[in-house]
Amino acid sequence: MALHHLESGEIANLRHLGGDALSTQSIALFKSEQLEVIRLMLPRGRSMPMHQVAGEITVQCLEGAIDFETPEGVQRLQAGQLLFLRGGVPHSLLAVEDASVLVTIVLGVGDRA
Repeated sequence: MALHHLESGEIANLRHLGGDALSTQSIALFKSEQLEVIRLMLPRGRSMPMHQVAGEITVQCLEGAIDFETPEGVQRLQAGQLLFLRGGVPHSLLAVEDASVLVTIVLGVGDRA
């Protein structure tokens, strides 16, 4: 079955995409030439290893809490908080509680003047 991505103007309920942080998988909500939006579901203790992306990102914690690490240190991101990160900055994260996180990635960085 093909993964459904949002169409222009379509609404997604981010708080209830099928359950809680333990039972729902992460999903790419949409991807265009310039932007990708992903909802990550992270049970407590799950981590994403250090990585980086070319474009700028925002990370918005919808539910729970995560520790977000960059070369500058570790910051706790809790429900209702948003973090901005420039492209190319290495980062990792660890769910310190069951968490739901909305990640927005700017794509096509090399195509900009």
